[in-house]
Amino acid sequence: MKTYKKVLALALTCALGLSAAACSTGTNSGSADTAGSGRADASGAYLTADDLTIIETLENAVGGEHVITADGETLSYSDTAVIKSGDSAEGDEADFYGDNAAVFATNGATLDLSGILLQSCGTHANGVFSYGEGTAINIADSVIETSGDCSGGLMTTGGGTMNASNLTIHTTGRSSAAIRSDRGGGTVTVTGGSYSTDGTGSPVVYSTADITVNDAKMESTASQGVVVEGSNSVTLNNVNLTADNNTKNSDKSDYYQAVMIYQSMSGDASEGTASFTMKDGTLTNKNGDVFFVNNTMAEIALNNATIKNEGDGVFLRAAAAGWGTEGSNGGQVTLKASGQTIDGDMVVDEISKLNLYLADGSAFTGAINADGQAGDVYVEVTGGSTWTLTGDSYITNLTCDADSINLNGHTLYVNGKAYSEGTASTGEAIEITAASGGHNGDMAPEGEGGPDMNGEKPAGEPPARPDGEKPSGEPPAKPGSENTSGSSSSGSSSGN
Repeated sequence: MKTYKKVLALALTCALGLSAAACSTGTNSGSADTAGSGRADASGAYLTADDLTIIETLENAVGGEHVITADGETLSYSDTAVIKSGDSAEGDEADFYGDNAAVFATNGATLDLSGILLQSCGTHANGVFSYGEGTAINIADSVIETSGDCSGGLMTTGGGTMNASNLTIHTTGRSSAAIRSDRGGGTVTVTGGSYSTDGTGSPVVYSTADITVNDAKMESTASQGVVVEGSNSVTLNNVNLTADNNTKNSDKSDYYQAVMIYQSMSGDASEGTASFTMKDGTLTNKNGDVFFVNNTMAEIALNNATIKNEGDGVFLRAAAAGWGTEGSNGGQVTLKASGQTIDGDMVVDEISKLNLYLADGSAFTGAINADGQAGDVYVEVTGGSTWTLTGDSYITNLTCDADSINLNGHTLYVNGKAYSEGTASTGEAIEITAASGGHNGDMAPEGEGGPDMNGEKPAGEPPARPDGEKPSGEPPAKPGSENTSGSSSSGSSSGN
């Protein structure tokens, strides 16, 4: 039987090897906690390594290989330490197809994991990776820590499925989201646990898939809390999210934000309507804006969530940035609030649009485009909801009851005319069209991308493609066979 002391020794070896194996930048934002360290809040402690009983240790230090592989088969592992070092020479192979992941499932496999202590310190060494339609990984009651750059905790691509419950995940490397997806997306469901990131360009969740998180704690100390790219979604149900976006991973945007919704045009996410939904729970923004939408259509639904903006930015910014085609790369937003309190201004630039629906007793306190008329904005205040202005505001159309608007000493301009407080109004929503957010066939140049895996790559890493472009559409099937499982200290890497 492998003792816990042995696991810690292996983890220390992995950590010491990082300086020689890390990305060529040689830097990671933040500091790594002790192996398997959990986070706690008022509701109690989260899972830590001390809570696990390890009876087997598997390890692999070969670049490009896996510790555990499930290829078209059903396997299960429990009470196992998984130690992965070694780098991937090909970023796309790792991000799209699972090269160098510690745990990898593909070709319709089903992999069940419980009581896993996973330590990964290689570059492009994702923790647990599900690739391809029909492939499913079910992981519970486990601790995952990654310290290398470009190394997420959970990774899903090519239509795979990931089901996770009661995990503690902590990443410290650059471009290393705790819950991550890439080209081809898939379905990810996470319930319970603690998920935290310390690296630049490492949101807690980076979605090019359909990702749902329930009853969990999430925290980012350098990046956005959540990023949704393209026609994909993130749903948070009763989640406690704290985001402190204070470092830049690219020069594409001047703003910091807790939640970013955008389209990078890299080909990693289909164009269409992105979705962010939050019901109950708490979102705390430490720096900049709460929401930023750029170069895409987006639907934001908020229902009884507590949103605290401790930064110096606005509640919502829909505006152009460095992604997409200049002049048509604004944000087009439909924001629906139900039983929701919103505090903070909203900014919609001249090439962006906003339809704001306040329903079911929602209360909005703030100004919209306080600096003057810019993009088209429709506001609908119904169902006992209210809007209290904190500054002059400029919108295009308005629907409200007579007692819905409290000017609070300011002026509300509706299509250039001052609104008279105490009057009802009927207007029409702004048309949201795909054409105004499109890219007219242009692809992103080399290095252009988003805050996580699409962001600026560490110096010295080869470009994704020789011409700097990534192909559009779903990922093709990976040619050839996958690497086999690495050697284990117990002499076997087969399932239990």
